[in-house]
Amino acid sequence: MRQEAPPERLPEGSSGIAAKYPGDRGIAKDAAVLFHDDFEAGKPSDKWSMAFHEERIRLATDPENVHGGKRALEFSVPKQDAELSNSVVKRFEQGYDTVFLRYYSRFDPGFDQTGSSHNGGYLAALSPGLPYATPGIKADGHNKFVASFENWREDENPKPSPGELNVYVYHPEQRSQWGDHFFPSGKVLPFTYLPGEFGPSFVKRPEVIPSLGRWTCYELMVRANALGKRDGRIACWVDGRLIADFPNLRLRDVETLKINHAALDLHIRSNTRRENKKWYDDVVIATSYVGPMEG
Repeated sequence: MRQEAPPERLPEGSSGIAAKYPGDRGIAKDAAVLFHDDFEAGKPSDKWSMAFHEERIRLATDPENVHGGKRALEFSVPKQDAELSNSVVKRFEQGYDTVFLRYYSRFDPGFDQTGSSHNGGYLAALSPGLPYATPGIKADGHNKFVASFENWREDENPKPSPGELNVYVYHPEQRSQWGDHFFPSGKVLPFTYLPGEFGPSFVKRPEVIPSLGRWTCYELMVRANALGKRDGRIACWVDGRLIADFPNLRLRDVETLKINHAALDLHIRSNTRRENKKWYDDVVIATSYVGPMEG
């Protein structure tokens, strides 16, 4: 596959869909919006296609745990050795080549975890018949590609909680069977001595550790490559600021593999420090940049 020309500049700030709908009121009617949930009506399983570990999921009403309106989604993982993964998943019958997932989220002020944890927003293309969760099964260009915008905190010499923002990616050129972590600076785990293959237009950006206990606007974009080209792209925003941009990606080898799943997660492999909680609110999934809520 040949290296592609530099990609177009991505939007930032209040230049997206949300700018037209103060407080997100009426945003679901926008032609580019695929899904919207402010958690004000019904339970998560009424709008989302799947919910995992519903006994650990509730709709919070405490003012500090709600971003907009009167309710927000709450995930909790008890203090325990066993792995647990809270998740709500939206499946789209029609897949898309480009999807943006914008959401607001807040970590528990005392949030403390290290090691394997998926704790953010997720976009994936899954081929027909493939189960939703396939950890350890490599992406081969035909079966899947996955991108999870999350925080990573090592077991040894951990960074401040909740750890550095990154995108956890399953893609055909992944370095291990467990996928790769792309960081804004261009660092890639595993094998950090190898540079990421993001092309000459890649811009290194500082690593980002979000603050605990405050509501933050996150947005993840995944754009699938055209067949035979390296024009796939993954980008991330925090409070409307572009904090990571990974161009020059090969995510698929067949055009039929399209983005058809979105999710919110709180997974912790082994949570032996304390009970941890995370809240989500004001979710918008669209085919163009959404941006922070206005008004």
